[in-house]
Amino acid sequence: MSEATNPSITDTATSISTPKKSRWADYKLIAENGLWNNNQALVALLGLCPLLAVSNNTINGLGLGLATLFVLLASNVLVSLIRNHVSDEIRIPVFIAIIATAVTIIDLLMNAYFHTLHGILGIFIPLIVTNCAILGRAEAYASKNTIDKALVDGFFMGVGFLFILVLLGAMREMIGNGTLFDQAYLMFGESARSWTIHFGGDYHGVLLAILPPGAFIGLGLLIAFKNFYDAKKVSSKQKDLGIQVAVVSTIKPQ
Repeated sequence: MSEATNPSITDTATSISTPKKSRWADYKLIAENGLWNNNQALVALLGLCPLLAVSNNTINGLGLGLATLFVLLASNVLVSLIRNHVSDEIRIPVFIAIIATAVTIIDLLMNAYFHTLHGILGIFIPLIVTNCAILGRAEAYASKNTIDKALVDGFFMGVGFLFILVLLGAMREMIGNGTLFDQAYLMFGESARSWTIHFGGDYHGVLLAILPPGAFIGLGLLIAFKNFYDAKKVSSKQKDLGIQVAVVSTIKPQ
């Protein structure tokens, strides 16, 4: 019997493929929100204290960004796992305890394997516990969704935050010191000493870029660029829509 004469076969195939498509569509939306639409640094403006404090070079930003990414992944998964077993009255203290546990683990690991970098980042690794972005994702998303979605959300929110940390660190390092990937050996070993890129031998850098005001100016420029890009994108869509409406309105019924 062919599929044309047995509609139950096609109905079954459709019912199986639809949830898969829906799930991947959800993953895509989560990724877009984490990386751009709801970026925790550029849109939500959360976790700015460590973002501004340690982003004076690329490697510092990379180190703190990876630590934050690990904590986001661990906390989102664990919160989603216990979401049906914790009452509303105690959920916030439980979430904070989970985040603190993940931060303690990453703090000990960095102290053991990246001791010098751990010393440079200093108090800002333990302060990940107080990062509102992590508690916010645990409360607003992980506690209300399945483990797979919480994992994807934690990953892309962490990658979005990591990207801004590295980008801001690279901008400040290039303008302030005239270098890029300086001190890469702190994370990647002695072989990474040759990774440093120097921009001209006579360039001595702009001190303002690596001072606290430079962090605020750099972040402000990144936020301004994102807002400008989004506004242009919306304007382009509205213009295209206006053209389509104008074309449709000129078509007269026969």
